[in-house]
Parts: sequence; structure tokens; C-alpha cells
Amino acid sequence: MPHRRTVYFVSDGTGITSQMLGHSLLTQFEDVEFNQVTLPFVDSVDKAGECLERIERESLRGNGQPIVFSTLVDPQARAVLRRANALFLDFFETFIGPLEAGLGTKSNHTVGRSHSARDKNTYEQRMGAVNFAMVHDDGASHRDLEQADVILTGVSRSGKTPTSLYLALQFGVKAANYPLIPEDFTRMQLPEALRRCKSRVYGLSIAPERLREIRQERRPDSRYADLDNCRYEVAQAEILMRREGIRWINSTTKSIEELATTILRELSLERQMY
Repeated sequence: MPHRRTVYFVSDGTGITSQMLGHSLLTQFEDVEFNQVTLPFVDSVDKAGECLERIERESLRGNGQPIVFSTLVDPQARAVLRRANALFLDFFETFIGPLEAGLGTKSNHTVGRSHSARDKNTYEQRMGAVNFAMVHDDGASHRDLEQADVILTGVSRSGKTPTSLYLALQFGVKAANYPLIPEDFTRMQLPEALRRCKSRVYGLSIAPERLREIRQERRPDSRYADLDNCRYEVAQAEILMRREGIRWINSTTKSIEELATTILRELSLERQMY
């Protein structure tokens, strides 16, 4: 039976940074099962005290010492959490000192600077990209398609929509997606809307067996979810993409993060961070 530990990601902001960094470390311990809890917006000593009480309650349950990943900026709030009967890992203190030394200047210790909407231009760029992805989801609109940074294509349910939205929200990339349908395989030609923007088209494929599982949840026991049909569509889509010189990747075992990073790299798209 795997060993279990409770992990807290504590932040004075959204918790995304502490969660991302902490999770990357936890994935290296396959024999431990982690109960992961995010505690965001801990931006005062009082809120840090509430977190302390919660962590202490967990430590008394006998499930092993809790683990705390912190990105708290306020030294007083950090001091409160350090009193917990927990393994306390402080990302802020670990990295800010060496950065101050290397840059020859002190940081301003401002709470909530990461993942904020204070920079109006970059925030509006990101929201514009998200709106673009939603308007151009699943080929719903051809309008302004030439403004897309990337147009994802592939058979239905191959991962185009979540990848488009992740590219938009995480990196401010204008990502559209457009499905390949049986009529495209009959013509063995890209849809006209994609031919006009071919240099920005990128394909996603998927294992037929996995595609069947996904489609079965959406339309059980339908022709759409039939394994032979899934095999046919995937094979035809890959033939079409090769014929048209479209780069593509198999999404079956890839995370959204891996897919997005591959697309950014192969299309040489600028990677903004928010």
C-alpha cells in the first residue's frame, strides 16, 4: 500500500506558482500518494494563522508530517507558517536571496505580483487570445482566421479545444481549431479555410482505441464512436496531413502542457508568460 502524505501549496496569490513548482518535485516520488491542497490569497498574518491551524489539525491525524510549499512574500506570514509541525519548503527565501546578490539590488517584496492583472496591456492580450480561441473553436467561425498564430486540426475529440484554450490562457497565443471530417478524406484535401492559412496549421492525432473511449462517453454505441470508424478517421487524417505537409503530433500520451510546448517550439511562436 503506498505511503500517503498531505501537501499544502500556500500562496499570497493564486497558488499557481507554488502548485506548479511543488507538483514538479512531487512527481519524482512514485511510491508516495499525495493529497494536494492549495491555499491561495494568504496575504495577511491572520490568514497565515488560519492556515497554521489547518496544517496543525492534519499533523495530529497520524498520517505523517504534512508538507508545505510556500511562495509567501511577507516575512511575518512566513514566520507564522514556520511554527507548524510540517516540512516547510520556502520557494521565496530559497531563490530571492541569490537573485538579490546576483542582481546587486534588493527586491521590493510586493505581494501578489505574480499572475496579476496589473499590467493592463498583457492582461488584455491574454483575454483577447482566450476570446479568439472560443470564437474559433471547432471551426465555428472563419472570420479573422488569418489572424491566428496557430490553427489546430485533426479528427473530432483529438484534443484540439483544450490545447487551444491552454495556449491562449497560458501564453496569450491566438489559437483556433478546425476539425477534419469524412468529406475532407473523400476529397483528400484540406478544407478551404485551412488552405489559406496553411503555414500556421498544426495537426493533432490520437490512438484509435483512446479516441473510441472518448467518443463513447459523448455518444455511446454510435457510428461516431465505433472502433473501425475511429481507425479509419485517424488513418485518413494522418495520410492527409502527410500529403499536405502539415506537421502533427500524437496526443494520446501527451499532456496539454507537452502539446502546447511542442507546438510553440515547432512553429517558433513567442512564449509569453503571465
